[in-house]
Amino acid sequence: MTQPLYNTQILRLAASIPHHQRLASPMASIEKRSPVCGSRVAVDVDLDAEGRVVALGMQVRACALGQASASLMGAHAIGRTAAELDMTRAALTNWLAGECDTPPDWPGLDLFTPALPHSARHPSIRLAFEAVAEAAALALREKAA
Repeated sequence: MTQPLYNTQILRLAASIPHHQRLASPMASIEKRSPVCGSRVAVDVDLDAEGRVVALGMQVRACALGQASASLMGAHAIGRTAAELDMTRAALTNWLAGECDTPPDWPGLDLFTPALPHSARHPSIRLAFEAVAEAAALALREKAA
């Protein structure tokens, strides 16, 4: 039997996005929009001296799947490096595309297993992970300059 695309856990995550305020003076900001569904995510980050995310701010205007994904990203991004965030972004993209059988090593992403056959939903699920990976990489470059 197939699992429902939207379930109680996804709806709870969508309603409880952490770091939902933009940062006042972030080291880097990225705004992403999904052309497929119109979901939007803006992510601000600050990095510490070791290049780990120490502050995160988000503005999320997305469907429940995009909001739930942003919630999972936000709950576990603090303390991650730009490289770790980029690896997770790539792993999520590959998993959603069916290029690997297991979800990325990030707490909770297995909740999106029911969305695997719904490729139109994938951009919204990837959006927050793409934005945070790009923002952290940009902050790292700015820090090095």
